[in-house]
Amino acid sequence: MSDPRAVWQNLQGRYVLPDDEVHVWRAPLNWPLDYLDALRGELSADERARADRFRFPADRRRHIIGRGISRILLGHCLGLPPRSVPLHEGRNGKPGLLPGPGRPPLHFNISHSGDFVLIALARRDLGVDLEFIRVNFETATLAERFFSPAERMSLEALPPTLQRIAFFAIWTRKEAYIKAHGDGLSIPLDAFDVTVSPEQEPRLAATRHDATEAERWTLRDLDMGADYRAAVAAEGTGWHLKCWNWTGEPLGSGTRR
Repeated sequence: MSDPRAVWQNLQGRYVLPDDEVHVWRAPLNWPLDYLDALRGELSADERARADRFRFPADRRRHIIGRGISRILLGHCLGLPPRSVPLHEGRNGKPGLLPGPGRPPLHFNISHSGDFVLIALARRDLGVDLEFIRVNFETATLAERFFSPAERMSLEALPPTLQRIAFFAIWTRKEAYIKAHGDGLSIPLDAFDVTVSPEQEPRLAATRHDATEAERWTLRDLDMGADYRAAVAAEGTGWHLKCWNWTGEPLGSGTRR
């Protein structure tokens, strides 16, 4: 397989989501207030109320950006105004699109950390996870608590200079799979193994909770620079990854803003 970390690009022309592609959109937090207000206006009443409950402005921004852009993307794909997109909280709180007659499959997932929000979109189940690589972070303690014995052994075998980055590579790969699966903490993080080295092809190495799961999902790393690790997991094989920068520009014909 070629390098799975697709290059981030700006949209040229009309936005289309083919069946065999998984898209990840990257949005920064530093939008002007008038644009944030416009995104907030696309949210449901419940989403706006939740935004208002956040204590810290950065958390409020992440929520508004993640949900607002998701609604714009979903609305574009469905031919609906963003505020009319029928979202709901699925099992274990995973946001999703309400099923409807004649509605094509469409799934999304959101993750945020540091200065970025990621929105993943596909016509299959998927999950995305983003983590800022924190220096003062007890990686050894968390690895002992959450990682499998095989993952801890492989992690400890790496050169010390790689172990912190590898910890976040493992964490994002595991979280992306958990979020894609939709079962939350009902699948313990140590019930399955992912590849450990940051340079290894990301994949499910073992799925003790269900032996068929390893062949059901494909994992990809996302290149977010030296200060971040990120991964996306999506159902099936053979799909193509595309990574887009959110610039706030219209998505082409059919977009409602």
